Amino acid sequence: MRSSFRSAGGSEGGPGIHMDAPIEQALRAESIGRGVYAVRFQALGCPCEVLAQERSDAVVMLGEAAAREAWRIERKFSRYRNDSVTAILHRSRGAPMIVDKETAALLDFASHFHGLSKGLFDITSGVLRRVWNFDGSDQVPERSAVERILPLVGFSKLRWQAPVLQLPEGMELDFGGIGKEYAVDRAFARLLARTEAPFLVNFGGDLRASGPPSHGPWQVGVERPGREAAATMLLDLCSGALATSGDSHRFLVKDGIRYCHVLDPRTGYPVVGAPRSVTVAAASCTEAGMWATLALLKGSEAAAFLEEQGRKHWIID
Repeated sequence: MRSSFRSAGGSEGGPGIHMDAPIEQALRAESIGRGVYAVRFQALGCPCEVLAQERSDAVVMLGEAAAREAWRIERKFSRYRNDSVTAILHRSRGAPMIVDKETAALLDFASHFHGLSKGLFDITSGVLRRVWNFDGSDQVPERSAVERILPLVGFSKLRWQAPVLQLPEGMELDFGGIGKEYAVDRAFARLLARTEAPFLVNFGGDLRASGPPSHGPWQVGVERPGREAAATMLLDLCSGALATSGDSHRFLVKDGIRYCHVLDPRTGYPVVGAPRSVTVAAASCTEAGMWATLALLKGSEAAAFLEEQGRKHWIID
């Protein structure tokens, strides 16, 4: 390895991040009945919770373990922090950088699904947020503004050969399409090593369960698009993961046309004809989230795509 290569974080925790960091919020267990307790906290820009059929003090410890892992991942990969691995890579100005094993695994995952989706899933497309702001308004950017950004989009423009990444100057990485689901799986693994009791990890509606509580399956509500806290369906989950992608909260409306926040990286414009919500079941939350995102990127072909892939799913138009 040439000595001119720099490092973008050499440990799992990343720069300045420690696994034994103090808890950031005072967590407590709340009984929700039938011997199940919930611990709730904020992370990754969303409400998070751990449910478990366990003693209340044990559930608090599980919640703390899940929260620490969520906060670690948020710190490490957030595009809003100056000390994250993502920020360090953005400051590389095209120089080759050595990344740690965890970051390398996420880049490999993104590369795999970029190829599988024929370029539809692209973690370099986050740079388009410079011109798109899905705040419910009618502020659709000018085509010229989108076209100025498009040259900075394209995973194939990266030079990636683990563990070395060369990110062309001006391009950015956005792990937001992977991060929350990945955090669920990492928290799930940490809790699985700590308890034999049935538990469920839920980060903003993306979740994974180890097994059902004694009274039956976990009941999961799928939100009705446009109506916060209103569930349009209840799903029974014994084990495995569910992830949902949709435009309930991020969209634009202009001249009667609704623009969802899911952007086609090839055009720089929102996908046309996408369902309002796609929920997919899989063994892991990362896998479920990826299939849900790919389905949205398929637009009006979302249902046919998931059926062709043999994925169990629920779609709301």
